[in-house]
Amino acid sequence: MRPESGSRRAFLGWGMAGSAAAVALPASGAPGPGAEGCDETFKGKEYPVYCAHEHWGSIGPLMGPEGFRADLEAGALPSRPVSVWDLVFDPYGGGWLRSEGVDWDIPAREAGKSDFFAWWGKAPEQALASVTPALRRHRTTGVFQCTARGVELLHGERLEGLDCAAWSAADRKVGEAYGALCGWYRQAMKKASLRNLIRPVHPEYYLRGMDTPAGREEASFTRSVLRVEGFLDLWRERSPRREVLADAVGVDPVDAKSWREFIGRVLDLAARSGAVGIKQLQAYSRSLDFQPREDGAVAFRGNLDAEQRRAFEDWVVHACCAQANDRGWPFQCHVGTNNLAESSPLPLEPLARRYPRMALVQLHCWPFAKEAGYLAKVIPNMHIDACWQPILNPAFLRESLDTWLGYVPVSKLMFSNDATSVEMAAGAADITRRAVWDAVSRRGGECGLGPEAVGETVKDMFHNNAARLYGGEPV
Repeated sequence: MRPESGSRRAFLGWGMAGSAAAVALPASGAPGPGAEGCDETFKGKEYPVYCAHEHWGSIGPLMGPEGFRADLEAGALPSRPVSVWDLVFDPYGGGWLRSEGVDWDIPAREAGKSDFFAWWGKAPEQALASVTPALRRHRTTGVFQCTARGVELLHGERLEGLDCAAWSAADRKVGEAYGALCGWYRQAMKKASLRNLIRPVHPEYYLRGMDTPAGREEASFTRSVLRVEGFLDLWRERSPRREVLADAVGVDPVDAKSWREFIGRVLDLAARSGAVGIKQLQAYSRSLDFQPREDGAVAFRGNLDAEQRRAFEDWVVHACCAQANDRGWPFQCHVGTNNLAESSPLPLEPLARRYPRMALVQLHCWPFAKEAGYLAKVIPNMHIDACWQPILNPAFLRESLDTWLGYVPVSKLMFSNDATSVEMAAGAADITRRAVWDAVSRRGGECGLGPEAVGETVKDMFHNNAARLYGGEPV
């Protein structure tokens, strides 16, 4: 299988060197740039953020041979104690460090240790010193600031100063917190005012761990969206993954009719297990121009060439969207951030019009803020979730807000975090709250909106718009 983590790790590690550089943010707890007048008591600070697209658990102790186990196994628990370094060396921050040639394990091995984590355990000052030059270069980036701010908000320790005592204290507190993973998520969500956790998962997630105590606890506060990209390589003649899924749902897909039934039954399984939508990430590898394909023009199994695979992918995406349309499910679709020559959202317009009961949520959208805004404005079932923008660079979010608030109905805007940990989510939400509050306040002042109208607008954007799509009570 090729889970999202693999494609995204490759992109983060090597595909975007230098393009995510951010302007400097002040220390945690201080106003972000463009948030003049905001302080620790600013009025939007406690508004709940609806976490409709998160990757919590995408860290080293939850990695397995197929990808991140949190994406594949309900109630997956860390295989070893979680370190603050797991949060910093996550697929985002660690990927961008590696993109400039940083390998934190090399100096550890030169010091006679098996890896960086072993070195940190024995000689923390030396281990920290070995990566300090790289961390200094990255302290101003969005990913470092989001993680550092979240660690301070949730654990009370500051990382920006690169002080060994602070990092050691953060490491101890992170390890203790993750000793009870689900309990920690609940506690952190309450403290950071994060709600309605939704994570993208692979189909196997609904077959593994659902009946375990950890799986049941996770299901009590977590919902999911099914990653339909997991279907897109099941055309191979020999596919153990397809065979497992086929056995689970009782249909072996070999042609158009059986494939439709197979997809429907997998989505039924997902729905019974708490799924509320579908998502895909094809913007990482191809254009978003999903052409309708006649059944007879598609090969569904065998040694397919590139054009046949493209036709198969198009057919499967349309089959999944037809299911989402019938169920009234949202479809989260990655837009931009990589493969920029082909990841514009504009080709999604025919797909959205073909399936009007399916809310098509454009994720990320950088650098295509204008294109995404146009689609959200003119097509009733197209929306925007700006998740990941502050992690890439808070300036991207502020630029997008300037574009959207003068053009797009605010009912179409949402702000999840797309974070790999609850700490990163807490930090990203804090930066997002300040940027959105400042932008809406400024725009509201220009438009004659009073404080009450500004507050209601911000609450809708943070929470209520997503609640209408995915379910939940308004605030």
